[in-house]
Amino acid sequence: MAWFKRKEKGIQTATEDKKDVPEGLWYKSPTGKVVDSEELAKNFYVSPEDGYHVRIGSKEYFEILFDENKFTELDEKLSSKDPLKFTDTKKYTDRLKAAQEKTELKDAVRCAVGKSKGRELVIACMDFSFIGGSMGSVVGEKIARAADYSLKNNIPLLIISKSGGARMMEAALSLMQLAKTSAKLAQLAEAKIPYISLCTDPTTGGTTASFAMLGDINIAEPGALIGFAGPRVVKDTTGQDLPDGFQTSEFLLEHGFLDFISHRKELKNKINQYIDLIGNLPLRE
Repeated sequence: MAWFKRKEKGIQTATEDKKDVPEGLWYKSPTGKVVDSEELAKNFYVSPEDGYHVRIGSKEYFEILFDENKFTELDEKLSSKDPLKFTDTKKYTDRLKAAQEKTELKDAVRCAVGKSKGRELVIACMDFSFIGGSMGSVVGEKIARAADYSLKNNIPLLIISKSGGARMMEAALSLMQLAKTSAKLAQLAEAKIPYISLCTDPTTGGTTASFAMLGDINIAEPGALIGFAGPRVVKDTTGQDLPDGFQTSEFLLEHGFLDFISHRKELKNKINQYIDLIGNLPLRE
């Protein structure tokens, strides 16, 4: 008798004894490729089947970029208030609390200093999981303070953008962060301290209009969505038909808005190579 034929009929398993497959064991990319989650993590969260760069957050980028994942977080407990007493479908204070509980983050950016390939680097990394990576007062303030830390200690700065744009629950206060962060980066440029901007999927709205495009070197991950407004708004404003993929990192590189596109597994080497070149330092292996 074949092994797959039952010897006894009518065998049933009680509902409480049934075991579900644990969540998170597999990842399915947009092209339909299914990847084991552990294999995905070992491959820098890039699908080995199709090269798709899975959207990740500050935790994963810090693991990739800091030596032995050792770093000191800056302004760790800074969190947003509700100066406008804003309410849409729910109170802004409730939305913040829910996002903090769900993500275990204080806001949409984390800043840290540590060694990358043996030399100190300040990284400000945005988290899309926190209210769409929206830029409010805290995001602007933490990036400004990270730039101040770089300026004071003469350490290069890397900003990893991943944002849906300005946080409208803070209205004009959110938009003010564009000018504030840009002014701080101008101070870094004046002091000749390298600033690298990494655009990841998605980099849109106010981040694109400010710090994301102000790097000494502007780089992006493959296939990242990068733009200011959405395609429909751009088309309605310009009255022009838009080419396919006009907001992808590949299109922007071709048209001169980016310097390089880097695969995630090469990110650490590339970023430090650019820093060495800008600073006229010996290239690290």
